[in-house]
Amino acid sequence: MIARTSSSAWVHGVLAMFEAEGVAVAPLLATAGINPRRLDDPAGRFSIDEVSLLWEEAVARSGKRTLGLDRALAGTYGKLGMAGYAMMACPTLHAALQRLRLAMDLVSNAATFGLEECARGCWFTLGHLGGERPVPRQRLEFGMLTMLSFCNWISAREFAPLAIEFVYPRPAEMQVHEAVFRCPMTFDAPANRALLAWDDLRRPLPAHEPHIAALHERLVQEELQRLEGAAVAARVRHVLATRLAAQEPRREEVAAALKMSDRTLQRRLQAEGTSFHQVLDDTRREMAQLWLRRPDASIKRVAAQLGFEDPSNLFRACKRWFGESPGAYRARFVPPPG
Repeated sequence: MIARTSSSAWVHGVLAMFEAEGVAVAPLLATAGINPRRLDDPAGRFSIDEVSLLWEEAVARSGKRTLGLDRALAGTYGKLGMAGYAMMACPTLHAALQRLRLAMDLVSNAATFGLEECARGCWFTLGHLGGERPVPRQRLEFGMLTMLSFCNWISAREFAPLAIEFVYPRPAEMQVHEAVFRCPMTFDAPANRALLAWDDLRRPLPAHEPHIAALHERLVQEELQRLEGAAVAARVRHVLATRLAAQEPRREEVAAALKMSDRTLQRRLQAEGTSFHQVLDDTRREMAQLWLRRPDASIKRVAAQLGFEDPSNLFRACKRWFGESPGAYRARFVPPPG
């Protein structure tokens, strides 16, 4: 199994944001069992569960259900690192988002990032894979806001998305969300995603420079080669995780998304000792572990999120993955009502 981790730069930024929100960082690190010296390693990585635990503790200690939901904080402390520099040098925002899709592992290979074009613009989708702990909604909201703030910054103009969707239930208080995201929002949605208009996506980026873009592309590729999980199988998982809720993607569609032929994809997966069907099964298992721990998601909805047309297929898969039914697996993590 691939170790799902986030970069030291990203975690540094999140901790600095916590401090700006008045949360003491040292107790958070102690609770999470993280040696502060690990933060000094620029090549360091932190597991998805370590980062989720930091978020859980920060929300609990601050008492703020909207922790990090601030445009200035996201713009200042959301650190995309080398992937962000590669985005800045692209010709347009659309090209920058396409670049990020291929470089997201540098920020976090626990995060999934997908793009889906439509008549009005392009949706970008954020999600997470792996880990034993539920991903706090504040972690996803900060990631979404960071992406939108960074898009504004590299475009050198303020603009709002056309729409935003979150998988979580609608918050009781919406004032902060409405002030920050400034667009229609839908909750209990199939995915966490934002829709950007074509007019915003196609505008030239002021920092675009072909030679610099080529340099950053080379640096990104070199860094990806150093990371565990930067193999083709991991990139296939990213594509699958962002598309399964619509329907089960065909192998040739995934190959096209990765800008390679179907035959090349088969060959490279085989060289890594796996296959498309094995990666698909692994991705579904990781997604099942996350979705079945959400008490608000019905078994039917979980099946749909995993690309199963019939919930009975999810039942059979869970018996194979976990040795028990979806309901029995959920009962081990979700307390009964009342």
